[in-house]
Amino acid sequence: MEDFLATAAFSFLWLVASSAWAKALTDVKASVAAPLPHCHPPAVTCDRDTTPMGALNVSVVFGFLNLILWLGSSWFVFKETNFHSPPAPSTPSTM
Repeated sequence: MEDFLATAAFSFLWLVASSAWAKALTDVKASVAAPLPHCHPPAVTCDRDTTPMGALNVSVVFGFLNLILWLGSSWFVFKETNFHSPPAPSTPSTM
């Protein structure tokens, strides 16, 4: 029983953490793409070199894939608890 509750709690925390990371990454991308406040071409030239964020996108994908693994583990732990009723024994058929 405690194993199931711990696994379910970790699954929920992984969902929250993955969602928070995805939202934070979206906010970072939006702030990097915003125009600079004191950059008015052609009087002022602004050089904006941003690093690629492909690896960060992959980290979000792997975060949600790990969530799926945690949920799958929760299912198998649930099947070992008392909440899940064992299958009814089958009666042998006589011929």
